Amino acid sequence: MRIQPAGFTLLELLVAAAIAAVVLFAAVPAWARWMAERELQGRADALVQALERARSEAVGRGRRIVVCPTTGLSCTTSTGRWEDGWTTLALSDLVGDAAAALAREPRAPEGITVRGNRPVENYVSYTTSGYARTLAGALQMGTFTICRRGHAARKVVLAGSGRVRAQTTSQPCP
Repeated sequence: MRIQPAGFTLLELLVAAAIAAVVLFAAVPAWARWMAERELQGRADALVQALERARSEAVGRGRRIVVCPTTGLSCTTSTGRWEDGWTTLALSDLVGDAAAALAREPRAPEGITVRGNRPVENYVSYTTSGYARTLAGALQMGTFTICRRGHAARKVVLAGSGRVRAQTTSQPCP
């Protein structure tokens, strides 16, 4: 009776390593694309949450709440670039006087851009009744486009009522 030695031959190990390399080679790009999509969606979700919170705070506090793109804690340090992050501020009775910073969103991951069209490119402001209005009182509604090269754009749409929604488009990012 012959006893078979336990273990693997060198040939079996090389074949297993080759199969593992092929699987890994195929999986890494797909995983990287999936992670990039999650970062893009995460940025759109963060903007939606910031706007929803600002609306809720405006009604709850009975004060105008402003969300603006900034690297600091006030809109006076505004960069005008939403991908640099944004700050949510409660304004005092004197319009434009930042009384309290409520929240701060940090810079977007590298390669992500966030652009608002004309009505929302500089700020979004909510009145005490929860409506989106400019600081001068005009109706404020618009669309933010969140993009990363090689991916489909995400849109965050602000209605005049103050409601906000996110959508994935088939529009490719430039």
